Amino acid sequence: MTATPNPLPSKLSGVTIRAVQEHELPAVDRIFRLAFGTFLGLPDPMKFSGDADFIRTRWLADPSAVIGAELDGELVGTNLATRWGSVGFFGPLTIRPDLWNKGIAQLLMGPTMELFNEWGVRHAGLFTFASSAKHVGLYQKFGFWPRFLTALMEKPIGTESTSTQWTRFSALSGPEKQACLEACRELTSSIFEGLDLVREILAVDVQRLGDTLLTWSGSQLVGLAVCHEGPGTEAGTGKCYIKFGCARGGPGAAREFRRLLNACREFGLSMDANTLVAGVNLARLDAYREMLQAGFRTMTQGVAMQRNSDPGYNRPEVFVMDDWR
Repeated sequence: MTATPNPLPSKLSGVTIRAVQEHELPAVDRIFRLAFGTFLGLPDPMKFSGDADFIRTRWLADPSAVIGAELDGELVGTNLATRWGSVGFFGPLTIRPDLWNKGIAQLLMGPTMELFNEWGVRHAGLFTFASSAKHVGLYQKFGFWPRFLTALMEKPIGTESTSTQWTRFSALSGPEKQACLEACRELTSSIFEGLDLVREILAVDVQRLGDTLLTWSGSQLVGLAVCHEGPGTEAGTGKCYIKFGCARGGPGAAREFRRLLNACREFGLSMDANTLVAGVNLARLDAYREMLQAGFRTMTQGVAMQRNSDPGYNRPEVFVMDDWR
């Protein structure tokens, strides 16, 4: 990262690590865009991520998981942690560019690890730039090790009408939603013990960020996809983003994964989106191949770093889409 032009000491004193308050979310969003846009060399760093929102949506889902660094009364860096039951990941971790290389990121990492311990996380990780030795080196200090690449993929939705059987979580009644959440827990836990997407499902439902798509075999849930759609979500204008998607393992898993991909495309089409977006860890080779066959293409890629190099659910036979951004 670029060096600061100011004559600052190599390590800063007076930095306070604390929870972020709702009124500070515009400042968090500004640091996020400025940091990534500057690192990527955009002419206007503030245009990074367009009209997508990665900050407010996550704070509303769990305010206690957004950690800030304050210096001289100003917020100068933040980290966002996410809990999916027994699985935890963090990011974006961003620091104001004029304060890069001053140790603030390491200060934010300590409380993040404490959160993971409090949550009882069994599998922890992050997504970062595969080409940045500095980022990889930072996270290695905290026990995270680079594993497989994660592909961020896109597919044109097109206009072709298809007929796939699926339902929307938003269309269920209150009691039906409670029963469905239990079915979702059972499905995700069958993939990795304790993996739980209920927080994400409810965030999408309550904040109206998109919908969770459900595929069934009789009375058994065999696939789910938590989708964001449109501006003000993690998708952005014209996009349907599959934040998490999975198909039940075992015989027929590939077929059910294809059905889930079709359901996501149909949902995007119904919402007037033109692009379907999803991430997949390349350790999940079968899922990656199915996505390529379905017309997805990699737009960019990063590396998944995992605590103690634990593979978790990043295994060849696992049909899961996510990217830990």
